[in-house]
Amino acid sequence: MAALNSANRQRVKLLLIFIIFAAPIVTAWGMVEWRVGVPQQSIANGSPAEQIPSLEDWPIDTEANFATSQKRWTLAFDCSQQCAERRDVLWRMHRALGRDADRLTRLRIGGDDETLPGEQLARWHESPPWRKANSVWLIDPEGRPALSFPASISVEKILDDTQHLFKVNAR
Repeated sequence: MAALNSANRQRVKLLLIFIIFAAPIVTAWGMVEWRVGVPQQSIANGSPAEQIPSLEDWPIDTEANFATSQKRWTLAFDCSQQCAERRDVLWRMHRALGRDADRLTRLRIGGDDETLPGEQLARWHESPPWRKANSVWLIDPEGRPALSFPASISVEKILDDTQHLFKVNAR
């Protein structure tokens, strides 16, 4: 009789081990199937910049190739309207990055020749079809556009996306 209890105990242990390892899989399946506990909002405020060419292919002056040689993220922005206000607010956003500010450089395309600290100036040779006035593009260290922000997006949302990208992309 003692051997039977020992065998039953072993079966119960095996069943518990099976349940412990199967429970997360069943829980995850239930969350996906019934949409319980799954966030509905997207993280990115900008839109993916899939149809925008690499920075080195942009029709801008050759001085702007600094971004890919520095291996830093680049915040490129079209400064065709309200340039003084736009460049100031993006400079403040850059400073708001704190210790991560050195991971980003700003590329102003257009506007007057006066530059703010940490900013490079470029000019369009021609207007590409994907360009929109006062747009902002976040470009990865390899020169590929990651996100595109229309002029209507607030700087706080651009900052949120930039901080998120810095967090998920270690140095």
